[in-house]
Amino acid sequence: MALYSYVATDVNGNISRGKESADSHQELVEKLKSRQLFCTSYKDLGEKTPRVAYRYKTKGLSFLCRQLSSMLVAGISIVRALHIMVTQEQNKKAKELLTEIYEQVQMGRSLSEALASKPGCFPNLFVSMVAAGEASGNLDMIMVRVSDHYAKENKTQNKIKSAMVYPIILATLMILVVVGLFTLIFPMFMDMFENADDIPALSLVLMNISNFMTGYWYILLGLVGALIVGARVAIKTPNIRFKLDKMMLVTPKAGPLISTIYTARFARTMSNLFSSGLQMVECIEKSVQTLGNSYITERFVEVVEDVKRGEPLSKALIKIGVFNPIFTAMVLVGEESGSLDSILAKTADYYDEESDTAITQLVSMMEPMLIIFLGSAVAVVLAGIFPLIYGSMGQMG
Repeated sequence: MALYSYVATDVNGNISRGKESADSHQELVEKLKSRQLFCTSYKDLGEKTPRVAYRYKTKGLSFLCRQLSSMLVAGISIVRALHIMVTQEQNKKAKELLTEIYEQVQMGRSLSEALASKPGCFPNLFVSMVAAGEASGNLDMIMVRVSDHYAKENKTQNKIKSAMVYPIILATLMILVVVGLFTLIFPMFMDMFENADDIPALSLVLMNISNFMTGYWYILLGLVGALIVGARVAIKTPNIRFKLDKMMLVTPKAGPLISTIYTARFARTMSNLFSSGLQMVECIEKSVQTLGNSYITERFVEVVEDVKRGEPLSKALIKIGVFNPIFTAMVLVGEESGSLDSILAKTADYYDEESDTAITQLVSMMEPMLIIFLGSAVAVVLAGIFPLIYGSMGQMG
């Protein structure tokens, strides 16, 4: 008996998600029907989660695809190409993984089947693209396209990481300054005015906070740890994750920028899959999986159903209103002109640049907020210290 995750709707159109054990997907559908639920999508989770010995990252995938493409273009067989890649691999775990794939292909399995037998090691998108290349006989060209795709993904990830360096440093500095003020600076003044009768309310509050941080720091650390663990658990909870993912898209100013980043990723993935010869529905389902947004994934259940009924993709995208209107307009032009593959490629190039701009703008929005927060914290502490200093000077006079 296998475990399935599913998305289903009831007679009123309400969507529910969950997990169910069943011997087959047909039995899963029947079980849901008995509860007045109609399965719209499902995923076989297997009997247990397989061990992932090594997981390829975007940079490694790009290099692997480039190597494989170069050897296939040169006329080297897929078995020989894999053998060469195994001998050249320096990472021990990656070498073991490639060796297992090489052995499976040598025994007659296709490359896509060998890759699919190692769930979690390679992205589903990569496996699907390889399968499409094998089916069309253009695996070498497909590998070039996949390599470019993951090279651009890696470039985007690196841009996000580099853009986040300054905000992270600033946030760390902010925390250190606030902790230093309450644990090092403020206690120096507390000893001077411990028995004073006319301590201002703000100063008294700050003194109590300082006392708590210095005397009960272990409780504070426990609370911070519990908050971090609680946040991680909350993010993994489907309902909470769904609300957070939706909130990101509707947040003023930041929402449209995040939508632009999602549009760029969807356009690039959709372009590569569609031009590789995959069916439209499969292209849509696999493209939306790369976004990692549960809200968009649920909205795309409606898109997939509309396309299955013969509705144009552009019209289905307009209904859900997730992506930029320019993108849906370009998809419409591609459908009407019969050149959707080339239109998607050009649109993806355009949104790649727009995504870079959106990332820069998002980070630039964070920086002043952190600076304002840091300045406010320092100002509040100083506002609590200065009255004490002035009071002591008056008493001395």
